[in-house]
Amino acid sequence: MNASGFARLLLLSAIWGASFLFMRIAVPVLGPVWLIFFRVLLAACFLWIVGKWLGRNLPIAGQWRHFLKLAFFSSALPFLLFAFAARDLTASLLSILNATAPIWAALISAVWFKVQTPSVKWMGMLLGLAGVGWLVGQGPLMTSASMGWALAAGLAAPFCYGVASNYLRYAPKVGAFANAHGGMWGACIFLLPLAGVAPMPSEALSLSVVLSVVLLGVLCSGVAYLIYFRLIDEFGATSALTVTLLTPAFATLWGAWFLGEPIGWSTLSGGALVLLGTALTTGFDPRTMIGRGTSPDKNT
Repeated sequence: MNASGFARLLLLSAIWGASFLFMRIAVPVLGPVWLIFFRVLLAACFLWIVGKWLGRNLPIAGQWRHFLKLAFFSSALPFLLFAFAARDLTASLLSILNATAPIWAALISAVWFKVQTPSVKWMGMLLGLAGVGWLVGQGPLMTSASMGWALAAGLAAPFCYGVASNYLRYAPKVGAFANAHGGMWGACIFLLPLAGVAPMPSEALSLSVVLSVVLLGVLCSGVAYLIYFRLIDEFGATSALTVTLLTPAFATLWGAWFLGEPIGWSTLSGGALVLLGTALTTGFDPRTMIGRGTSPDKNT
């Protein structure tokens, strides 16, 4: 990966790290359902505008079932679960839990699809899950029922991403932009009925809440997907997955800076275990981030 690609990777990590900050700001006012409905609706509209500008029409005919399946596991359900968890968990902890997505993907691939898995990946999975256990055991997560449910939701969300990544291996071959665009509209379809029965916000929306929703939808979903898929096209999926390792650092920074969230020893140590496990599971090699040119995993 060259210097330009690495700069975009850092930018993407900063953007996705901020998504947990924006959820923490907006979810107490809007609630999980309305927050995520606005998020995917804004993202879908933004990608529609980009598609018109680029001359890319969404191939709905013959692909709508695929878009709905992808939307459920890659957007609608995990976004909603993270928003539910954001009412109780810090931005740093949410981002660390999100970093387990490649671990869940590898575990599902090994157990469900019987894919041969090297021992180093099994070690990575065990380390990552041990890190989650350490976070739970050392933090005040289980002092109330709401904390327990928040933690369960925070783990279920990256599990959904693991399901989605395995589904894409056998799904119809659709372009990355079309998957992002169609997935957001599919998420709108799933969330619209829930928004119809969810309670409306009971207080006026502050400027910080409105900005958080807009940035969450347009920047953290629409723009971020465009950067992410360009990284995949240029450097391959393995290099692009490095964003999972960098996002927690930015989420921790934003949470501490803007919300005054504490950064304890248990968060740092448990997060380190999770990130090390993720690195081993994805086969991340820091040497691929050095030098110029295209990564050798271009076609992965």
